[in-house]
Amino acid sequence: MDDEKLKYQIGMNIAAYRKKAGLTQAGLAEKLNYSDKAVSKWERGESIPDVLTLMQLAEQFDITVQDLLVDPNELPGNPGSLEKAMTQVSEKALKRKANKNVILGLSSTLVWFVALLIFVIFSSFDVLDPYCWLVFFYAIPANAIVLLSLRSAWHDFRWNQGLITIIAWGCVLSIYMTILVIFHYNFWKIFLLGIPGQIAIFLWFRMFRPAKASTEGKENG
Repeated sequence: MDDEKLKYQIGMNIAAYRKKAGLTQAGLAEKLNYSDKAVSKWERGESIPDVLTLMQLAEQFDITVQDLLVDPNELPGNPGSLEKAMTQVSEKALKRKANKNVILGLSSTLVWFVALLIFVIFSSFDVLDPYCWLVFFYAIPANAIVLLSLRSAWHDFRWNQGLITIIAWGCVLSIYMTILVIFHYNFWKIFLLGIPGQIAIFLWFRMFRPAKASTEGKENG
């Protein structure tokens, strides 16, 4: 932020809080042991009070020094501007969320389209036709991997545990069905491998929760 803009913001804020307090420039100047000309220069943005004077102003208006430095459009005396800014932020956030949901939907559609394409191509070969439908089982973990990658890139980790669980069990299910269909062997014991994997996933995500809760507790304390 340049000096001129800072002077303008402080000046506008001083004027707004002075009027809110029902003081004239001369009245405020008297309380601060300054001349009314000095106060006038502050409010016009021609000069800026020193740090001690800013603290005196903040104490006089019962606010913080930071309140004198912010954009005057965000002051409580300008609720329209603040409400407009909040509305714009909300609209942008909703738009970004909608765009992300569209991208996630398109990505999932693409995964299943590729699976369907592979199914159609493989079904054209007599040797592969009896097994081509297995591709849809492999599409389950593939779809979860794509969604996990996108959400991680957006730093959105809320569904990571569920997606990783789908990837793990989807892979186990795909291997089981492949062995069952191609080799006609009911290799059900492979599902036992998913149990320690699921426990590991649970413990991995559980490990970060106490640290987060502890951090939040320290901040609140």
